[in-house]
Amino acid sequence: MRNVLRKIGLSAMAAAGAVAFGLAAGPVAAQQNNEALRFVLVSHAPNGDSWWNTVRNAINEAGERVNAEVEYRNPPNGDLANMARIIEQAVASRPDGLITTIADYDVLEDPIRKAVQRGIPVITINSGTEEQSAELGASMHVGQPEHYAGLKAGERAKEAGVTRFVCVNHYITNPASVERCRGYAEGLGVELGDQMIDAGIDPTEVQKKVAAYLRQNPDTNGILALGPNSAHPTIRALKDLGVAGKVHFATFDLSDPIAAAIQAGVVDFAIDQQPYLQGYMPVVTLALYSRYGLMPANNIRSGPGFVTKENVDLVKELAGRVR
Repeated sequence: MRNVLRKIGLSAMAAAGAVAFGLAAGPVAAQQNNEALRFVLVSHAPNGDSWWNTVRNAINEAGERVNAEVEYRNPPNGDLANMARIIEQAVASRPDGLITTIADYDVLEDPIRKAVQRGIPVITINSGTEEQSAELGASMHVGQPEHYAGLKAGERAKEAGVTRFVCVNHYITNPASVERCRGYAEGLGVELGDQMIDAGIDPTEVQKKVAAYLRQNPDTNGILALGPNSAHPTIRALKDLGVAGKVHFATFDLSDPIAAAIQAGVVDFAIDQQPYLQGYMPVVTLALYSRYGLMPANNIRSGPGFVTKENVDLVKELAGRVR
């Protein structure tokens, strides 16, 4: 496995170098002696969100490749006001680069702008849009267009015959999560209304809420979960209700239980935004910029990709680590 990861890492680094252009050197671009760099990645995820483990694996791998220490920081309970304070603290520590999500533009705009104003290179990842990233002055965005990903999922669900759905949203305070649900509804050709559950992240509560919704709306024939935190309890709810495999079920992101559910025919497909890329590419890119003033001229769209029963075996072994 280590050799596989090393090959992936070196290939990603080569790709970043191949598309980079020689831009004007920033205030830290003179560090061409390969001295150790320090970057900070701030995510919006609470401590219990296992999806981010893949991102953390990626930043550790990339840090080893480019001689950089990469600190991962997050609000333990997912509070975005706390995330803004964490970004401010990171900026005050004067890192060589900042990587952050744009979980809520209005909440995070000020601390991200302060980083840019202080000459700290910023790359945004995951949440937020390419347009928001540019507006904030970030160098680039690495992630999945969330509305578009939801739209494509909804179009696939419509082709499968879905007419009435529920979107299980475990992080409703993140506007990007709502865009996933809204895009899915648009793909089906309907308006997003009361089909979205504010599920929270407690597994027992998510399971109860999904089961209650399906009992109250027995004509529901499509489910969209927004990640493992909502997908895992939904799988259990479907099994308890005796309808596993009988309701079209799509989810964002991968995990071992989700891959197993795809193989079993309980989950129809998972939307893969390739979190490893979201962690790895910003670290490599910031290192190239810090040492040589090189920065890709384009954003990196890491998704959406679709994992189905036909191709799940190709990614199952790496789920939760690299996929």
